[in-house]
Amino acid sequence: MPYKAETGIVTLDSIKLESGAILHQVEVAFERAGNREKPAILICHALTGNHRAVGTVDEPGWWAGLIGHGGFIDTKDWQVITMNVLGGCDGTTGPASERSGVGALYQTDFPLITIRDMVTVQYEALKQLGIRHLHAVIGGSLGGMQTLEFGIMHPAFMNLLIPLAVTPALSDYGIAFNAIGRKAIYDDPLWKNGKYTVSAPPLNGLSTARMIGMVTYRSRDAFNEKSQRRRIQDESGIGGLEYDVESYLHYQGEKLTRRFDANSYIYLLKAMDSHDIGRERDGIESALSKIKAETLFIAYKDDLLYPPEVMKEAAERLQKFGSRSDFIEIETKYGHDGFLVEFEKWGPFIKERLDAD
Repeated sequence: MPYKAETGIVTLDSIKLESGAILHQVEVAFERAGNREKPAILICHALTGNHRAVGTVDEPGWWAGLIGHGGFIDTKDWQVITMNVLGGCDGTTGPASERSGVGALYQTDFPLITIRDMVTVQYEALKQLGIRHLHAVIGGSLGGMQTLEFGIMHPAFMNLLIPLAVTPALSDYGIAFNAIGRKAIYDDPLWKNGKYTVSAPPLNGLSTARMIGMVTYRSRDAFNEKSQRRRIQDESGIGGLEYDVESYLHYQGEKLTRRFDANSYIYLLKAMDSHDIGRERDGIESALSKIKAETLFIAYKDDLLYPPEVMKEAAERLQKFGSRSDFIEIETKYGHDGFLVEFEKWGPFIKERLDAD
């Protein structure tokens, strides 16, 4: 019988961030699915994801094609936990949350956060849920950043790490696109230095930021195959949309504005910029040496942001330390977004590894 995914909130009294700032009454939204008598797996979500990885029959989660009864991550064999990240806007404390004891939203008074802060919050929340050990931590992109940091910060806490579509540090290329996305929001007249009203947020800036990101998430072939230079019927001339690819990007941008907060988007981009497992650890190689869990790196062909060859190099470095570390590159036209689609191509590798350990 399928196990129902349940959602809830864990409240942490206080969390000290890397910056030294202290957040009080931190709420963490989570989803818990599967057999609670079985070992636990933590799923870490990407930039605009949330804790609803499994979801419901009526509203499937963002990884419902991977996780579920009879799925590649089978909820009859595992209990699966996903948490909305610190700084998010879907139930976990972030810029869009009400500041404890103040009665106003944090907005840009929210302190800067890092990937390591996200891991600290999830680690403490897991303990509140009674989880003292994880079988695996799995995540892609921003979720992959958390996965790597979990293995370094808490090396004895899990048996297996599966980072997807992520490198040990975000490249300057990735930071550059994040900077352009933030500027799109900053330049929106409704931005108001982050103190915008709830009824009038900077939607145009957020939409443009999302459009910029979308260009990096898919490969050139994916865009060309999808749109094929098709013109749309509504040719409005200057200021209008003329090509199908334009319409697609505008749709994706507008779609995000219906569910995401602009400040949260900015804070999470800045956290991604900070991602460098070697920071203050004597470099990447030294940081990797702290990982004790086995690892399975899964890369996606033509990922512009997290090149497969860099992921392969990380796996090879771990092998030199005597760790079991495997690398797989998935053939896909979707580029970076490969970890969100075509589950039949790479889900079996995850299932095989989970079942073997």
